[in-house]
Amino acid sequence: MSSKQNNKLGELEKSDITLGFIPLTDCAPLVIAQEKGYFAAEGLNVRLSREASWAGIRDKVGLGILDGAQMIASMPVASRLGISSPKLDFVCALVLDLNGNAITINNELYDQLYQIDPRCEFSPLIAAQALQCVIEERKRAKSPKLKFGIVYPCSTQSFELRYWLASSGIDPDNDVDIVVIPPPRMVTAMNDGEIQGFSVGEPWNTLAVQQQLGHVVATKYQLWNNSPEKVFAVTESWAEDHPVTHQAILRALLKACIWVDKKENRKAAARILSQAAYIALPVDTISMSLNGLSLKHFGKEPEKVPDFHVFHRYSANFPWLNHPEWFISQMYRWGQLTTPIDIDQTVRQVYKPTEYRIAATAIGLDSPHIDRKTEGNLHEKMVLPKSQHLGANRFLDGQVISVGGILRYLEQQNFSQADIPALKLVNRKKNEV
Repeated sequence: MSSKQNNKLGELEKSDITLGFIPLTDCAPLVIAQEKGYFAAEGLNVRLSREASWAGIRDKVGLGILDGAQMIASMPVASRLGISSPKLDFVCALVLDLNGNAITINNELYDQLYQIDPRCEFSPLIAAQALQCVIEERKRAKSPKLKFGIVYPCSTQSFELRYWLASSGIDPDNDVDIVVIPPPRMVTAMNDGEIQGFSVGEPWNTLAVQQQLGHVVATKYQLWNNSPEKVFAVTESWAEDHPVTHQAILRALLKACIWVDKKENRKAAARILSQAAYIALPVDTISMSLNGLSLKHFGKEPEKVPDFHVFHRYSANFPWLNHPEWFISQMYRWGQLTTPIDIDQTVRQVYKPTEYRIAATAIGLDSPHIDRKTEGNLHEKMVLPKSQHLGANRFLDGQVISVGGILRYLEQQNFSQADIPALKLVNRKKNEV
């Protein structure tokens, strides 16, 4: 029976499904959908496959070894453009979470920053400014460059690290070395002296602090409030061949996101995630950020960050088209992408709001009626306490990106390698709106 016939009958084209994940706190939606029976309730027999690296996830989904997977929110766009990998046509119709990352530096480097300005304990901007002083001194002393770990070349973690460094005039491509290390290896790499800092998702920042290896100097939330972190992605051909199965997976994951977003379920989620098949770390390590706490400094009270992990509220699961636009702007900024492209066309090929709306409607959820929103214009104090629709969205540097204003934003960024005139020419119709 063909996929189209199945689609009319509402029958699953495929029920035995293998989905990949990386051992991170925000793999929770996939794990909860499995453990709480949301996949089974949709008639899906899912096997979750713990993977070692994001490159492995990318390649296995692309080759069809995995039906789909948790991916960093920028990965499907980068793969569609053939950046850091052969061109792979991924699509995503569901964002799994917001926030969840942090930047951690080792004790020696943190002590140097603290001696320059003790306020670096609380302020990412001051920490970056102090780091700039350290780097200039190292240049004068002809010392080796500091080395920072990221999880994937075109990752949110890479963009966040670069954004933080550039906020104080540090050139990420010339003033420091940036290397790719899989998330589970970050703490070991810091302990072994391979790197002096890293940008990674939880629980690996918490673990580094608990093991007295380093200090957290910035969280993803501080850099860009409620920005997208992980998505569920499949290949475009897989989605076309399995439309009913795809929608069933989306519904199950949405239900899991709703469950894990509830405060009363976070402790249970931490216990489940701590199992050997998933993250395989102590419950107290995983529960820290899940319970809205950021352990930045060993021996000090953790900082309260209620939105450290957002899995559903603030329209978190909706695939806003302006989010991949920001990822593309960073690819241009840092020279990862040089050819002028039609940005609107590209993001629409990858992020699928219509597919999300179908899944949301099927389980009784409302969806945004627009595909894009302004970023940087909502401070925490401007958001209603019980609002579930939009959360704070401020950037560290206070910039605002209006709908249709991504090139204007990119034009203002320091160290930008983008050919703005060429981009404006290709995207002129969007600029005129």
